[in-house]
Amino acid sequence: MNNLTWHQHRLSKLERSGQKNQQPCILWFTGLSGSGKSTLANALEQRLFALNHHTYLLDGDNVRHGLNKDLGFSDADRQENIRRIGELSGLFVDAGLLVLAAFISPFRAERRMVRELVQAGEFVEIHVATPLSTCEQRDPKGLYRKARAGEIRNFTGIDSIYEAPETPELVIDTSLASLDESVDRIIQYLKDRGILKDGRDA
Repeated sequence: MNNLTWHQHRLSKLERSGQKNQQPCILWFTGLSGSGKSTLANALEQRLFALNHHTYLLDGDNVRHGLNKDLGFSDADRQENIRRIGELSGLFVDAGLLVLAAFISPFRAERRMVRELVQAGEFVEIHVATPLSTCEQRDPKGLYRKARAGEIRNFTGIDSIYEAPETPELVIDTSLASLDESVDRIIQYLKDRGILKDGRDA
């Protein structure tokens, strides 16, 4: 580490985001498996793209096919998974992008770690607070059934804890709100915060 020197870029985050006419940030979707995180993040990204905003979506399963394919699902591996995603998200924010990150991320400490990687106001925690009973009823990947049968260990909500956010910026329950209504709420929040700029979000 002593032989490393930080290389100062000639372009700043302010210049990169200014070119895109948006305030970069991480939109962090956290919640149980089956809560609707990925569906919501995908729908939001489509809406933002239609409004000419510059985004990138990071999804838990997709990242484990490449960047984090060496990690398992122990607490230590899950924490390392989120640490890497946090660092990657920080780079995307520096590039001036709106980063949508959909991860169970069950531990408050790891979500706080990601928040602390970026500047104040650049981390928006969205708790997709769909009840466990609804998530288990949906069970789109059959994971809850396998967890209940003991075929999967360390499964969040069954035999591994989920620490719900204490003060998230937004709370959305997809069992109560439609997909469009949920996207509308997030868009309105981004407008109110000045993250979406120059009238394209009208």
